[in-house]
Parts: sequence; C-alpha cells; structure tokens
Amino acid sequence: MSQHSGKAGGLIDPHAFDVFEFARSGRQAAGAVRVSQLPRMLNEVPADAPDRDTLFTWQAEGATQPELQDDGTEAAQPYLRLALHGAAWLECQRCLAPYEQSFDIEAAYRLVASEEEAEEFPLDEDELEVIVGSRQFDLVALIEEELLLSLPLVPKHDVCPQVHESLVSGAAGEHASDLSEDESESDSEDPTSEVAGEGDAGKPNPFAALEALKRGGGEDEGGKKH
Repeated sequence: MSQHSGKAGGLIDPHAFDVFEFARSGRQAAGAVRVSQLPRMLNEVPADAPDRDTLFTWQAEGATQPELQDDGTEAAQPYLRLALHGAAWLECQRCLAPYEQSFDIEAAYRLVASEEEAEEFPLDEDELEVIVGSRQFDLVALIEEELLLSLPLVPKHDVCPQVHESLVSGAAGEHASDLSEDESESDSEDPTSEVAGEGDAGKPNPFAALEALKRGGGEDEGGKKH
C-alpha cells in the first residue's frame, strides 16, 4: 500500500493514525489499496475472476467546523472526507460469470470520541455519517466497509454475454430465454436495479454538504449544529 500527504506534510500509516489531529490540522493524504488487503471484500470476488487483486485509489482530507456547545460557546469539531475509486470482479447472478464492477465513492464523516456519543449525536444532514475516531484510526477498515456497503444487491452484467446452462434446462426449458429477456426489461425499468458506483444525479454529494458547512458555519444564527 502506498500513501502520501498534501498540506501539513508527513506520511500517515493508513492502518493506524491520529484522525483527530489529521482533522484539526486540515491534512490531506492519498494512496492505494489492493483487494487482497481487504479480506471481506476478497470473499466477494469469484475464484475464476480474471483479476482477483484489483487496485483501489483513495484520497482523504481532514477538516474542522464550528459547532455550538451545550454551554453556548462554539468549538471546532473534526470531520473526515473520503473519496474512493476502482473496480472489483463480482459474480453475475444471471449468468454466473465474472464481471467487473466499478466503484466511485465519496463520503463525509463527523468524527466523535465514543460509540455513546455517536448514538446520541443529532444529525440533520443524512449524507454525513457519524463515526468513532481514535488516535490509532484504521482508514483501510473504513475503506473496506464503504466498499461492502456499496456492493450491488444483485450483482449482474448490464447485458450477459451468455445464458447459464441452468437457465435453459429442467422445468424452465423453452421459456428460459423469454424469462431472461423479460428480466432484462424489468431491470431497465426498476430504479432499484442501479448498481453501486454509477452516478445518481438526485443523490446529494456529501462533499458539497461539508462545503456548505464550511461556508455557513460561521453565519448560522445561534450556531446551529450540522
């Protein structure tokens, strides 16, 4: 795995670094991770995939935003932004052949010190997640979690190269090709069939939400929490 930092220099160990200091100093870092370094993600890759050890690139940025405290004062609170890009081979559930699934993930997180604080944290922006930070924060574990959450519910080709033999035998027999075509038409009309990694024009960008916090953090009347 490789990593480097941007402003407020110095390398970080993506398996264990002080994410609170990373946020307070507004640091940036980037690197790459292979599927072989992500055991749970590797389990999703079929054994006959052309490449079981594909590469994902990541970029991380720390930031702070002022938030109103219980005593009425404002204090800078830590945030983390993550961008993740790459592809992995999955098994198509229609034809049972491997296919390459792209992932393009952008996420923003509000960092808290404990699980209790995370559970109690009031959050208005659904696109901003609350996660527990630490001085030995494992960014690779967060990357793997985001990839797993972004897996399509039903992995499949847009158009299968061939129909699996199990779909043209037994009781289905002569109707298999018709069923396959009907399923294809149904998938194209079903808004839930969109796979992870494809753009969604209607989905709010978490980075934009964090930028909005930056612009409006000092202007909200009474210092409303975001």
